[in-house]
Amino acid sequence: MNVEKIILYSKRDPLDFPMFSSDHIDHIVHLTVKGYTKLAADHLLNKEIVGSLESIVAGVNRQFSLIFNKAFAENPNLTLLKDERRVLTCARIYDALIQMALNIIGLEKEIIGFSDLEADRAYTSIVETIKEMEALERRSLGRAEIAHATIKIFLADMRKVMSGFYRPPGAMVAYIAEELEKNVDWENIMESFLKSAKESIRNNVYYRLSKEGLCKFGNDYALGLRWLRHLGFVQVSTNPVLAAAAYDDDPSLWEGYGGEDLCPDFKAAIEELEVTLKENPEVYADDIAAKGTEVSIWPNLVIFRPIAIASNMRHGMVSLQLNPTIADDYEKSLKEALKIYADAEEFLKKYDYYLLWGYSSNIERGRPNIVFKVAGSSPAAIELTRKLESLGIGTNNTVTFTVAQEVELILAKIRGRAEAVKKGIHLTTVYETNMVGRHDDHLREVHAEELLRSALEKAVDKEEALRRLAESMGIWDKIKVKGSLDERIKLLCSRRFLSPINKEPFIEFLASYGVPYSSREMVAEYLTKIEEAIGFCGILITNRVYEIFFSPQNVGKWLSYIQSEFGLSREQADAVFQGIDVLPASKRKPEETLLSLASSHMTHTEFPNHQMNVLLRSLSRNFNIERYRESVFDEADSEKVMRIMCSGWKLITEEFLKAYELTPDQVELLKKVGIANPEKYGYRGLKPSEWREYGATVKTMEEFSENYENFKKKCLEYAKKFLKDQKQA
Repeated sequence: MNVEKIILYSKRDPLDFPMFSSDHIDHIVHLTVKGYTKLAADHLLNKEIVGSLESIVAGVNRQFSLIFNKAFAENPNLTLLKDERRVLTCARIYDALIQMALNIIGLEKEIIGFSDLEADRAYTSIVETIKEMEALERRSLGRAEIAHATIKIFLADMRKVMSGFYRPPGAMVAYIAEELEKNVDWENIMESFLKSAKESIRNNVYYRLSKEGLCKFGNDYALGLRWLRHLGFVQVSTNPVLAAAAYDDDPSLWEGYGGEDLCPDFKAAIEELEVTLKENPEVYADDIAAKGTEVSIWPNLVIFRPIAIASNMRHGMVSLQLNPTIADDYEKSLKEALKIYADAEEFLKKYDYYLLWGYSSNIERGRPNIVFKVAGSSPAAIELTRKLESLGIGTNNTVTFTVAQEVELILAKIRGRAEAVKKGIHLTTVYETNMVGRHDDHLREVHAEELLRSALEKAVDKEEALRRLAESMGIWDKIKVKGSLDERIKLLCSRRFLSPINKEPFIEFLASYGVPYSSREMVAEYLTKIEEAIGFCGILITNRVYEIFFSPQNVGKWLSYIQSEFGLSREQADAVFQGIDVLPASKRKPEETLLSLASSHMTHTEFPNHQMNVLLRSLSRNFNIERYRESVFDEADSEKVMRIMCSGWKLITEEFLKAYELTPDQVELLKKVGIANPEKYGYRGLKPSEWREYGATVKTMEEFSENYENFKKKCLEYAKKFLKDQKQA
């Protein structure tokens, strides 16, 4: 009998409604035996358990021990492994205890409010209980096959992150799984695993940054969240690229076993649409894709659900991007948001029934811990942001690259939140994304094209000169497929082929035409400096937006302005303002995290491979966390970067200033707010009417739309297959 297969391919038992649990202990045991181990463990993450954690865990340990011993007493020796039901029950108990232990030693305990003493005692009792169970298994079977399989499956789940969407140096969570496995003593599996897990969590740079209050963090990916929650991550962002990646990494999302408790797979979600789909599935392709997106993010909702409820929606928010192909249509986008929000509420009411069983009925059930990613690709984003916020539905503006864009959309948030708070609606944390790396890529591409075109102007045969450059870079086969010279220039200068900008063949080519200098050494020095400066631009934009709203000298002025402008009390104004966070995203290097840290109003969202880069940096010699406390206010290199970016090349200078400065209307508003010397922020920022045509916006929306269409196509193909199978059946 293959124990791993028994565990992996078992289906959970249906849950009773209503539940007949007698108390929290009985509820946790009941959920576990039926297969809902994560839900059972998360049931403990509630503020009403504070002060009672030890006694409840002790009761759970007692009942689990009785069930475990009974399974072996009734099936002595090797006959147990012929009884799939009892094997499954033992595996589920192991898993529930592991999940409980990790919840207690992770940073969840800080949000819930468990004391160190209370958490440590409960954790120790779990370790003793699970260690004794493993010893019983070894005495009875001669080996701990169920314990072994449970840990193997746990680690395999961590390794799913980026398994089908690899980017070097790989995902941090997958790397941690490898390290944990190395430290497991397979003769003492459970104790050694939990000891290694505790050390890994407590020593991780993100745990340390979060615990010390240096910043908050989110995951820019749909998988790996449970482990990241233990490290202190409090947010997750998704988009069409990431929704598709989730299915690539974890094909069981289509139709499979495992996953998060009570979350449907795509097949189950499609069954709800069967009647609608029968006539003409293509007509409902967007509805089908919406279901696919929901399936990929429902697990995110439930993983963060306990901390969202415990923090009253301050933490645990899931950012879901709306359909990018209708981003500039206010009415269609609003309709889609309200539909998904209603679906989430229906799903979470069912989930909360079990998660919050036995807790105070004053806790609102079902309110989605969702914020919608509203693309700042057109002025429609301003009104959509205000409208959603006015309904108590949070937003996370994305496709946002410039100071002026982000300021305008934060102002829209403030207006909408002011409307909501007047109605007594409790507000969630919301976000203003700054797409750091994508904008830096855009600036690099703009300048690379500018330099290349200048060099080609001096060439006798532009086509031949470009071919020589592409061949020296080893990419001519990929470049020549483009029809026009202009298309070839753009492709060659893209991040795909020319990042960093100071690649040796590019240096040699420019120097041969005297651009920007005739000396090869001077060209190399210039490109090195411009690469460094470009890599700092996203940081400057993040820090400038933060300074305008959240610097100590400005916070009080904004609160007074919000009070007077919208007729709010000081308490209401504080609620409007305090829940707004800047969200740096799409980062390429550790500095883009480490140099924009802040103890309030800042949440960094991290891609799995970026997490790995930050972790590796933290392991380097002389790394000191305290060096980065409130690093958002560090202006050491800003003047140098500005001098380089405005050094005379027209296109990159214009693009940089559009991104870094404000509009005239915004400067006037800052004067009204009372911000000192707002003229220093400039007047050449991107106006809302220009958002749609901005280069970084165009590139990003094209990518998002293409990925959305590809994902929609996959979902439609699956739906058609489902209908065909149903018809044949």
